[in-house]
Amino acid sequence: MIRRWRCAQGDAERGTAVAEFVMVSALLTALTLAVLQLALALHIRNTVLDAAAEGARYAALADSGLEQGAERSRDLITAALGPVYAADVTARYADVAGQTGVQVRVVAPLPMFGLLGVDRGLEVRGHAAVEGLETE
Repeated sequence: MIRRWRCAQGDAERGTAVAEFVMVSALLTALTLAVLQLALALHIRNTVLDAAAEGARYAALADSGLEQGAERSRDLITAALGPVYAADVTARYADVAGQTGVQVRVVAPLPMFGLLGVDRGLEVRGHAAVEGLETE
């Protein structure tokens, strides 16, 4: 009688390891993909932000203009990420810490699933103080 009860209890647990493995594997795969997606979004954000700051620094030079700074940002973004991310780049003069400065604004897609995502979901701005020539 005791032996029969043990067998019946063992039969109820039979095959659960496979189901448990599949469920845990699916959960870990989803978690890994979510972390990779976050890393991709942060990489794109940081690359676009760096290009905007570089474009602002370039436009702030004494012998450069706003359009040259915006073009510099477009070139950097296109080389690093592709032309889709460099579609909306603008530059303007702005107040930077109480001084005249340049602001380069980049609006790009925010990747949500791979490289597909929200159009115009990411907006970054780079700033730099305008360099002036002093003549005596």
